[in-house]
Amino acid sequence: MGHLPKLIEDLALILMAGAIITLLFRKIRQPLVLGYIIAGFLVGPYFQITPTVVDRENIETLAEIGVIILLFSLGLEFSFKKLLRVGGSASITAFVEIIFITVSGYFLGKMLGWTTMDSLFLGGMLASSSTTIILRAFDELGVKTKQFARIVFGVLIVEDIVVILLMVLLSTLAVTRAFEGTEMLYTVLKLLFFLAIWFIGGIYLLPTFLRKAKKLMDEETLLTLSLGLCLGMVLLATRVGFSAELGAFVMGSIIAETTSAEKVEHVIKPVKDLFGAVFFVSVGMMIDPGAMVQYAGPILWITLLTIFGKLFSTTLGALLSGQPLKQSVEVGMSMAQIGEFAFIVATLGLSLGVISDFLFPVAVGASAITTFTTPYLIKYTGPIYDFATSHLPQKWVKRLNNYSMGAQKIQADSQWKLVLKSYLRIALTNGILLLATALLSINFLVPFVNANVPNETLRIIIILVISLGVAAPFLWAFMAKRPNSLTYKQLWLEKSYNRGPLLVIEILRSLLGILFIGFWVQRLVPAPIAILVIVPVAILILLVFSRRIQKVYLRMETRFLANLNARAATEVSEPSLAQSIMLKNEEMQSNLEPWDAHIVEMKVNPNAGYVGKTLLDLQWREKFGINVIYIKRGDRLLRAPGRDSAVMPFDHVGIIATDNQIKTFKPNFDALETSDMEDRDIEEISLQKIIVNEHTKLKGKDLRSSGLRERTDGIIVGIERDKERILNPDSGVILEWGDVVWIVGDKRKIRQLNTI
Repeated sequence: MGHLPKLIEDLALILMAGAIITLLFRKIRQPLVLGYIIAGFLVGPYFQITPTVVDRENIETLAEIGVIILLFSLGLEFSFKKLLRVGGSASITAFVEIIFITVSGYFLGKMLGWTTMDSLFLGGMLASSSTTIILRAFDELGVKTKQFARIVFGVLIVEDIVVILLMVLLSTLAVTRAFEGTEMLYTVLKLLFFLAIWFIGGIYLLPTFLRKAKKLMDEETLLTLSLGLCLGMVLLATRVGFSAELGAFVMGSIIAETTSAEKVEHVIKPVKDLFGAVFFVSVGMMIDPGAMVQYAGPILWITLLTIFGKLFSTTLGALLSGQPLKQSVEVGMSMAQIGEFAFIVATLGLSLGVISDFLFPVAVGASAITTFTTPYLIKYTGPIYDFATSHLPQKWVKRLNNYSMGAQKIQADSQWKLVLKSYLRIALTNGILLLATALLSINFLVPFVNANVPNETLRIIIILVISLGVAAPFLWAFMAKRPNSLTYKQLWLEKSYNRGPLLVIEILRSLLGILFIGFWVQRLVPAPIAILVIVPVAILILLVFSRRIQKVYLRMETRFLANLNARAATEVSEPSLAQSIMLKNEEMQSNLEPWDAHIVEMKVNPNAGYVGKTLLDLQWREKFGINVIYIKRGDRLLRAPGRDSAVMPFDHVGIIATDNQIKTFKPNFDALETSDMEDRDIEEISLQKIIVNEHTKLKGKDLRSSGLRERTDGIIVGIERDKERILNPDSGVILEWGDVVWIVGDKRKIRQLNTI
C-alpha cells in the first residue's frame, strides 16, 4: 500500500475527534461550537495524551477555506431587505452596543499594557454576540414568543453586517498601519464605494445569468458555480486591498437576492458544515493552557467587560430606541456573551501577523465563561429588573417609561423628508456608477488606447467617446431624473412655495453633473479647450439625445429592479398563507408597541384538552386577557373568529397579548389531556395466525363470540379456508375445522393462546 499523505491522517483525526466530542456536547445540551474547540485542543500540540495533528500548515489552509465558506453562508442568510425590515429599534440598539463595547475593549487593552493592534482587535472580537447560544437559551427557557426576543433577533442581524465591516476595517488598518483620522475616513469611504459597486454590478448581472442557465443546472453544477463565484469574489476583494472574508460575504449577499438563494443555501450546507468543523477544531488547536493560566487576569477583566458592558450598552441602546425599561433590560441580559465571530476576528489577526499569540486563548476563555452565564442571565431577568427598579428613584423609572411611550408614537416621515431621500438615492447610486466609470477609464481604457493608437488627437476622441458614451445614462439620471413618487408631485402641485426649493435642487445637481464632465475632460485635454469646446458639446449631445439616453437608462433600471425584487416577486406572486400572515403581523406590530403588546402565533397540540371546544367554552379572553385574532387551519384562514369558532388539532392560533399575559396563558395552552389509552411499544404488535383445531376449541363459533379480539388485544384481518382467503371477515362468520385465522395483536398473547 502506498504512503498516505499526512494531511489525510490529520483530517481523519480532526473529524473523528470533532464528531465524538460534539456527540457528547449534544448529549449534555451545550453549544457544538464549544465542542469543536475542545476537540481541537485534544488533538492540538498542547495536549500530549492523545494523538496530535502533524501538518499544521495544511490544516490552517483548510481552516481559512472554512472561514470563507462560513462567511459565504452567512451572506446567503443575509438580505439587504431583511436589514431594512429590522427597524429603527434594533438598529439603534445594535449601534449603541457595538460602539460602546468596541471602544471599551480598545481602552481595556491599552490599560492592560497591550499594543494598539492587540487592543483594536480585542474591541472587534467583543463586538458581536452569539446567535447560536442565544437561540439555544431562548428555546430552553421558552422565551422566543416574548416581545423582547424580536428586538434581540433584529440586533443580531445588524451585528452580523457591522462586524463584517469591522473585520475589513481592521485588516486594512493592520496592513496599512493607517491610524490617522483622515486615512481611516478614506479607508471607510473606499470600502463603502466598493461594496456599492459590487452590489449594484452583481445584482444587475448575476440574477439574469442564473435565470437563463437555470434549466441547465442540477445541484452538482449549482454547487460548483456557487463556490466558483464565491472564490472569484474573494480573489477580487483581495486584489483591491480588502479581506477574503468580505469578498465571500458580499457574493453570498448578492446570491441571497436571487431566486436561487434557497437552492444554493441547501447545496452549500454540507460543505459549510465540513469546513466549519475544521475551522473551529483548528481554533481549539491554538489553545495554550499555560497562556490561559498566565493571562487569567485579562480573561477575568474581559469576561466582566463583556457581561456588564454589553448588559449596560444594549440596555441603554434599547432605551434610546424607545423600548420600555423592562424590555430593555431583557434585551441587555440576552446579549452578554462573546460570539463565534470573535474566533474569526482573532484568526484574521493571527494570519496577518499583527496580534500577539496570547490574544487567542484569552478570547476562548472569556467566550467559554460567557457561554455558560448567558442562560442564567436570561432566566433571572425578572429578579434583576425588580431589584433595579426598587433601587432607582421612581421619578427616573417614570420618565424612562414616558420617554418610551413618546418615542413609539412618532409616526411616518414628512413629505419633504421622503422626497429628499429619493433625491439622495438617485444622486448616490448614479454618482457611484459615474465614479466607477471614471476609474475604469483611467486604469484600463486610457492605458489600452495609449498603447495601441499612435495619433494623440485620435486617442483623445476615442477615450472621450467611449467613456462619456458609457457614462451618458448615469449622467442623465444624475442631472435630470426626478423621484417617481406621488409625494414629489403633491409637493410640486399643492403648494407653490415648494417649487422654489425643488428648482434649487434641480439646478444644483445639474451643475454637479457639468462639473463632473469638466473634471473628467480636463484630465485629457487642456483646460481652456475642455471648458470652451468639449463640455458644451457634451451637454448639447445630452440634451439632443436625452430621450434615447433616458430609454437606455430606464431599461437598465428596470432590469436592475426586476433582479433585485425577483425573489420577493416570486414569493408575492403566489404568497403562502403563512407569509401573508407574517407580513400582516409585522405591519400591525408597530401600532401595538405603545400598548406593550405583540402578536404571537401558537400551534395547537392534537392531545390538548381543549381541542374541539369553542372560544365561548374556553373563555380565554375572560380568564387570561388575551384576544384570538385569527385561526389558521391548513390553507384556510379564519379572521376575527367568533364565539362559536372551535379550536381543532394542529390549528395555528394568532393572539394579541402582553408578555405577562402570554406567561400566564401558555401553560394552559400547552397542557395535554390526561388519557386512559394504554401506551404500548410498537414492537409488541405483530401479524400472527391461529389454527382452528381441537386445542383452540373455536369450531362452530362466530368471530364475535369467539373472544379472540379480547384474548389477543387484536383485530382479525383474514381467514384462510381450504384455498379461499377472506380478507377483513364479517364478525358473523362461523369458524370451521382447519381455518387459519390471521390476527394483528399482542404477539405475546397470541403465542400464549397457541400454546394453550
